[in-house]
Amino acid sequence: MRWLERLSPRLGFLLLGLSAWGLVAAGFVIQEWERLNPCPLCIFQRVLYLLFGALALLGALLPLGPRGQKAWGLGLAGITLGGFLTALYQTTMQAVPGLVAECSYTDQGPIELFVDWLGMQYPTLFMATGLCSSREWEFLGLSMANWSLFCFLGFGLAALILSRCWSLLRQPA
Repeated sequence: MRWLERLSPRLGFLLLGLSAWGLVAAGFVIQEWERLNPCPLCIFQRVLYLLFGALALLGALLPLGPRGQKAWGLGLAGITLGGFLTALYQTTMQAVPGLVAECSYTDQGPIELFVDWLGMQYPTLFMATGLCSSREWEFLGLSMANWSLFCFLGFGLAALILSRCWSLLRQPA
């Protein structure tokens, strides 16, 4: 816990931002290497990781007071909540395919429409060509959606630590 006390909030936000963008880069490399077909929910999670990374890096660059630090951390935690719920929904689709409605191209919701628009703007990074219930890639028995669930959870906890608990950790006992 001593190392956490020495970590500045700016460095914490910087590490979170670079980690999120590194995760996107790793996912993209795996996608290309394994020739995976990302689905609309996969792409939406990618967008949330990119947004999380951008806001974390802004939090590292802009002046931080106690209120600013809390606001940045809570904003980042909110993004991770959205990502966690999206990954949980996709995990449910993969575990029990008939239980929830499949992402489809016939009756598109707001996420699919947004991802479709992004795919037209930047197809290399945002083109969705797969089905959300498909488990094309697994590592240690977990799909990409399962891993994303854990990553969003970790990023959310780290953001909450940076926002809410930081001052508690720095106070002497």
